[in-house]
Amino acid sequence: MKNQHNFTFIKADKKLIKLDFDDILFIKGLGNYVEIFVKNDKKYIYYKTLKDLIDKLPDEFMRVHNSNIVNLKNVEHIQDNHLIINEHKITIAKSYKDCLLNCIDKLLL
Repeated sequence: MKNQHNFTFIKADKKLIKLDFDDILFIKGLGNYVEIFVKNDKKYIYYKTLKDLIDKLPDEFMRVHNSNIVNLKNVEHIQDNHLIINEHKITIAKSYKDCLLNCIDKLLL
């Protein structure tokens, strides 16, 4: 079931933390955990797999690599096989590139 809200809660640092989807830059997989990078240079470690998360995230989130999900709303530019979000350079895997480019084609003016 996709999330119908524009925010979610995650359990991190023994707290329930509210996260606005727009504030999430990208999510990096670390085995059974993920590292969620948000605006203001914060990041949270969360006990979930990327596979579990991608099904619950809104449509602007896209898997671009086996270990990365990005929020397309926060992508600054795409160059070669990389997405640039803030200071982060995220590799686009060949297997996800066509799907990403199709998505971006729909967003072109």
